[in-house]
Amino acid sequence: MRQARLVFYEEDVNEINKILGDFLDRSQAKCALLIDKEGHLVTKKGFTKSFNTDSIAALVAGSFASTREVAKLLGETEFTVLFHQGRNENIHIGLVAERALVVIIFDDRTTLGMVRLYAEELTQKLSDLLIKSIEKNKDRESTVGQGYEQAAEKALDDFFGAGDEKK
Repeated sequence: MRQARLVFYEEDVNEINKILGDFLDRSQAKCALLIDKEGHLVTKKGFTKSFNTDSIAALVAGSFASTREVAKLLGETEFTVLFHQGRNENIHIGLVAERALVVIIFDDRTTLGMVRLYAEELTQKLSDLLIKSIEKNKDRESTVGQGYEQAAEKALDDFFGAGDEKK
């Protein structure tokens, strides 16, 4: 069964950015991205100018989904951490609250051990925040959705004219 899409409000993103910034300071990683499992970028922190973060988000989500199938073939429910090592860049991917992925890009300024050490704490903090945010925003989402629907109907009526008016 497909879960409802994650919705983040400004205060949520500000808190996520603070957590990501603290992680980057401690780990010395280059950047960190939070994406939903469908591949939509939620937020990014750190040095990202040389990356197309939207493409990375989509491709990482696809990679994570295919790796989930590999895990099932091996009798696992899911792998919760992935690591890709390159010549110059490395990527550490962690599952956050079964709903999102934290993507950490780092180079030789830090070590895999440092990233892994702090990434576990990062994932837990983000999971706690995500769960709290989902609960807090449940009522807010239905109210915002209703208001949007009413405003859209009014705008269409204003543009095309109300359907029940006589000429």
